[in-house]
Amino acid sequence: MTILQLINQRVQAALAAAGAPDAPAVVQPASKPEFGDYQANGVMGAAKQLKTNPRELAQKVVAALDLAGIADKVEIAGPGFINIHLAPEYLARRSEAALKDDKLGIRRVAPQRVMVEYSSPNLAKEMHVGHLRSSIIGDSLARVMEFVGHDVVRANHVGDWGTQFGMLTAYLVETSHAGDAELQLSDLETFYRNAKVRFDESEDFANRARDYVVKLQGGDQEVLKLWEQFVDVSLKHCEAVYQKLNVGLKREHVRGESSYNDDLPVIVDELRAASLLTEDDGAQVVFLDEFRTQEDKPMGVIIQKKDGGYLYTTTDLGAVRYRHKTLNLDRVIYVVDARQSQHFAQMFSICRKAGFAPESMKLEHVGFGVMMGDDGKPFKTRSGGTVKLIELLQEAEERAFALVSEKNPDLPEAERREIAAAVGIGAVKYADLSKNRMSDYIFNWDTMLAFEGNTAPYLQYAYTRVQSVFRKADGYDANAAIVITEPAEKHLAAALSQFEDTLQAVVDGCYPHYLSQYLYNIATLFSRFYEACPILKSEGEVRASRLQLSALTAKTLKTGLDLLGIKVLDSM
Repeated sequence: MTILQLINQRVQAALAAAGAPDAPAVVQPASKPEFGDYQANGVMGAAKQLKTNPRELAQKVVAALDLAGIADKVEIAGPGFINIHLAPEYLARRSEAALKDDKLGIRRVAPQRVMVEYSSPNLAKEMHVGHLRSSIIGDSLARVMEFVGHDVVRANHVGDWGTQFGMLTAYLVETSHAGDAELQLSDLETFYRNAKVRFDESEDFANRARDYVVKLQGGDQEVLKLWEQFVDVSLKHCEAVYQKLNVGLKREHVRGESSYNDDLPVIVDELRAASLLTEDDGAQVVFLDEFRTQEDKPMGVIIQKKDGGYLYTTTDLGAVRYRHKTLNLDRVIYVVDARQSQHFAQMFSICRKAGFAPESMKLEHVGFGVMMGDDGKPFKTRSGGTVKLIELLQEAEERAFALVSEKNPDLPEAERREIAAAVGIGAVKYADLSKNRMSDYIFNWDTMLAFEGNTAPYLQYAYTRVQSVFRKADGYDANAAIVITEPAEKHLAAALSQFEDTLQAVVDGCYPHYLSQYLYNIATLFSRFYEACPILKSEGEVRASRLQLSALTAKTLKTGLDLLGIKVLDSM
């Protein structure tokens, strides 16, 4: 049980004893140190329900509150808020236990089988900056959920099917005959553009492309082999990005739209059998009463076009059905642009009505905002084109390398390159993960690469600062007792003890910025502790204790940054 859960439970019991058994405790970390470590704010609501004086009710709650061995001071503030100050001895014991545990004292949750679907590029083109947020938000959520004990299934639902693949396959055949297919495929953007030009300019080529679509969907072995070649090359481009970005998606996590192709007629049949389908102008449509048009009519979702083709909604329905029937998932998290919210709401509704997903299987759309340029518009190249993700990451490393070379010109180049990779990629990822995912944010190199403020370089430097303490310490007792006497020690220990609560909040709400904010707070509190409480100049038990707190800080920073997919370095 986390500290927050423990205190919440005890306050809840005290509220019940004071005559408010159904009132929520509303416990949260204190907003300021002078208000203690936690605040219980449920008395106000309970007093209103009971029509009694809130301060009097608060006094009854405090009298019944059993926090022996946990808090050393409980006080009533204002009209009825309860401030709880944790006992230094309690924090010391929790800190010691966390240090001795590989998981920092995080207890395993009751495991669920959780799928996180993220990144999901269209294989017809190279990954661009629009894929950045899904890739890194999804990866951090998968890491956190795995860390707390859930059985995580990563899913990369790539776009690898549809009419454009007939065009691309036809162009691949044409360039193969010319002998330069491999060269052309090295730049997928150009390959796609050239294929589109041929499609638009040549009726003969366009007819061949349409013919390839039919053959592809019909399972023609030769055409499938060409399609597989194209998919393989495309995935290699993606894998290069994932490796540089330190994202855990692998080839085995890929299950593209093509995987559900054979199921699409089955989906239509099952929707018809459930009396959900209506023919509308030749198309097969599901009308949903809970979604209304501007004319206040039920909104229609097309499942099969009048020409017999399917839409990606149909594929998504097939995926949900597969994930329930075959994978037996408890929770499916879709990390996709917030602008797709209506699509997911409608798709989830159809799944429930058709029985493709039972109510026990949680379906969640984890949306996110747009990455903007300095001009406040979606991030583009100077010429207005799409920014390739691999080129953005290469630029991040080069900018970080210039910065590192300026600060440490005497370091060997290989070492500067290693630091630059960790700092540059970490900066890009943290600039995103430190923001509420629902917000749009401005992409700014100078801000994200700064060594001051809430940035990855600041946190990475905080970690190396602790490591430098241990290099100078010349050994220490890793089993020494932690003794907390100074306010800066207590504030740091209290924050370190909230790691488990923070991770649980990320798991519940799918907001990685909770973890980013937490790590920034830890780094800030360590800096204050470092200034207020001399570590190496102190002696005996005090020195050993402060080294232990420093060790727990480093371990927490490293673990937390790793859960965000950001690397740390022993020196910078």
